[in-house]
Amino acid sequence: MAAITPSPELGAIVRRWLRAYASGDKAAVTNLFSADPALGYIGSSHGEIWRGDTLRRGMASYMEDIPSFAWDRDEFRGFECGELGWVEWFGERVSLDTGKEITFRSTFVLHLEQGVWRIVHVHNSNPVSNMEALGYESRGFEDLLEAALATPAQFQRTGMATIMFTDIADSSVLAETLGDARWSVAVQAHLKQVESIVTEHGGTLIKTLGDGTMSAFPSASAALSAAVTLQNIITNTTEEPHLRIRIGLHTGDLVEQDGDLFGTVVNKAARVAALAAPGDICLSDATRIMVGAARHFRFSPPVEVSLKGLEGRHVTYRLEWQE
Repeated sequence: MAAITPSPELGAIVRRWLRAYASGDKAAVTNLFSADPALGYIGSSHGEIWRGDTLRRGMASYMEDIPSFAWDRDEFRGFECGELGWVEWFGERVSLDTGKEITFRSTFVLHLEQGVWRIVHVHNSNPVSNMEALGYESRGFEDLLEAALATPAQFQRTGMATIMFTDIADSSVLAETLGDARWSVAVQAHLKQVESIVTEHGGTLIKTLGDGTMSAFPSASAALSAAVTLQNIITNTTEEPHLRIRIGLHTGDLVEQDGDLFGTVVNKAARVAALAAPGDICLSDATRIMVGAARHFRFSPPVEVSLKGLEGRHVTYRLEWQE
């Protein structure tokens, strides 16, 4: 049996294909398609599923309808095993010529045909929040929220506070890859790191569950600074496993532990966190208002969303923490 080996070559092929796709180079895009009947394409929209000759004939027309795009940063993981290979591609700050900016990810399967690697399958996805796309959110945040609300006595104070939720993205895949023992060590080290950063910024780690955390800060600015510090440290670490985390924050008035408002503040913070993609820091408009015109923070344009269990529409922002 052939061994699975890393393949920078396949990653480079996919990147060239994507650049041709982004710029509207129809000939280059279709030229890299496999001649095999198994050829398939699954786009990010519900109806974007084509196979075989239908895809080969229709790709040029399809590309006339989609906007051109470019990206600021991308990364990929390529592997090959005999005559088959695959690539995971992640694009950040993908800017469309319509003015929109998204995060994008794609997977590719490639087949070696007469000495040339050709694409036999493409699957694109745009990782918007489950709340927006599917009407539900991360169960990890849901479980952490329920655990936190079940033990409100851990809050020692009332008054204005910023609540921060974090969790590790793709934790189930990492756990399966590393095995229980190594994953447990990695999670415990991460939780200690989170607690240290939270404490350094004047916050209190309230609850942990699995790889998720909930913390409270007396200052919105301090909470955002802690979130940025945490993302920077995790992004720049050279140790494996290389983690990516999601962070969400909301600011509100904490009242007596049996009061409804307590649950609302924590509840909304968890719902905002569920909007975050890996590497994101999302925050409510209340947290954004609290920090005002602080020059050391940059925010995305506001986005209006629905939040599970909360009435009406809610304005959220993404903190642009990367330089």
